[in-house]
Amino acid sequence: MSSPALPQRYLDRIQAHFPELAPRQLEFNQDGLVNDVIIVNGDLVCRFPKHDWALALLRQEARVLDLARHHVTVPVPRFEVLEEDFAAYRFLPGEPLTRTRLFRLPGPVRRAVLSELLTFLRQLHGLPRHEVEAAGIGPSDAERTREDWLAFAEQVEDCLFPLLMRHQRGAFLDLFEPVREGSLDLEYTPRLIHGDLGVYHALLDPHAGRLSGIIDFGTAGLGDPATDLAVLLGNYGETPVTEGLVTYPELGEHLDRARFWLGTLEWQWALTGVAGGRAEFALAHLGGARDVLPIGFPRS
Repeated sequence: MSSPALPQRYLDRIQAHFPELAPRQLEFNQDGLVNDVIIVNGDLVCRFPKHDWALALLRQEARVLDLARHHVTVPVPRFEVLEEDFAAYRFLPGEPLTRTRLFRLPGPVRRAVLSELLTFLRQLHGLPRHEVEAAGIGPSDAERTREDWLAFAEQVEDCLFPLLMRHQRGAFLDLFEPVREGSLDLEYTPRLIHGDLGVYHALLDPHAGRLSGIIDFGTAGLGDPATDLAVLLGNYGETPVTEGLVTYPELGEHLDRARFWLGTLEWQWALTGVAGGRAEFALAHLGGARDVLPIGFPRS
């Protein structure tokens, strides 16, 4: 079962839990920030947290999945093995729901897929808070307060402004002006959110023309519904997403916060990349959608 590219300690853990497994194909994925992933025979997903702080995220993810699977209609992972530093579940097939894949679908199918995605968020966000807390689920790792945002802005100005041109500094200051002056309402009722619904976490069955799964709930927890909306805006653009809000109209009430959240994402990654000396992080949001209106722009 060994491979020179794979840590032997990972392979030993998999073998211990699945002694009858005859591995024919091993795919090792280290792209994630939180986990190393080994996919065995295209069927079994084995995840190993990379950091000590990732252990708590794995425990929270397990609680979220145990609760959410009874309330959402899109398939989600079901852990077969869950230990402090190891989890395994059956592979959910499908292709990442990229913007290109979405827009290559016929119009009615594209709208149906977006409706599925927004229905998933409506079901997730709609879980009563007392049930979420009773399941032992705490705040999402993506939760931010106004004080967090102001501290982040100071970090960007200290670390990134010396590297930027004047118009880039101006764009950042414009983005944060509504927060500093208090005109952007950052208050919200915490809901159970996914927190990281990137195109690689929403899976499309291209033959059936529907979602085949939602994966990676490692950032899920109680948080701002605008966070999930922001990721959709960044993935697919404001026009198709807001048109699809007929499925989940209440989410439109969070649109300005979502626009702000989305506006910060490139800065968050850039700060992480520059401050941590990891250039790949600074490039993480290349290729995202650009169809996003300014804060305060009314919905049509």
